[in-house]
Amino acid sequence: MTDAFSIPEGVTRALVVTAHPDDVDFGAGGTIATLTDAGIEVTYCICTDGDAGGFDDATDRSAIPGIRRAEQTAAAAICGVTDVRFLGYKDGYLEPTHDVQKDIVRVMRQVQPQLVITQSPERNWERLPASHPDHMAAGEATTRALYPAVRNPYAYPELRTDEGLEAWTVSWLWLFTTHEPNHWIDTTDKIDRKISALREHHSQTSHMDNLEELIRTWGGMQAEAAGLPEGSLAEAFRQIKLPD
Repeated sequence: MTDAFSIPEGVTRALVVTAHPDDVDFGAGGTIATLTDAGIEVTYCICTDGDAGGFDDATDRSAIPGIRRAEQTAAAAICGVTDVRFLGYKDGYLEPTHDVQKDIVRVMRQVQPQLVITQSPERNWERLPASHPDHMAAGEATTRALYPAVRNPYAYPELRTDEGLEAWTVSWLWLFTTHEPNHWIDTTDKIDRKISALREHHSQTSHMDNLEELIRTWGGMQAEAAGLPEGSLAEAFRQIKLPD
């Protein structure tokens, strides 16, 4: 088991599944840096290319997917992640379909993580922007993939017969943007890397003059809720132990 602030024992690989480029950096960038600093291999699986994002009318919209993939790849490197996979679904249209679930199961079986981190599939009425429909769809598709599909050799059998991907059992699930956290990671010493990663998402954050203040305020609120010392920063999750 694990306490309310630690990385579960036995975790050597983690998979992060999010809807858009930049979601992981806003919600869990400090945690990812903490994991990679601890020697844990982290893979990102980004469901869409964020093609509906950005704030610049002068940019050719057909260029946005490539821009956002490049931004996410650069941001990931700052947090110690070099394995970034994009599923290529359309931004704003993500649903927890069987196609999406199958693609996530494929990545889970390839990566074989003990820990999966994703967005909460539940709407948070206190922070509605965090509950973007794509965010909830990514979380729902990921949790459906976790149980029972990824561990069932007869779910999406073509992954096994055609691609040689055997069933895999994930032990832990962490949900971020949750309104019911029970687990926190102290990210006080990772704040500079988190902000640097967010600034790599130029198309999304270059207009945010208050970015650092915003991130520090969020982190401080989560640290206070966790009971950490004054001046600390944290990221919050709902931790679920999955059946063996």
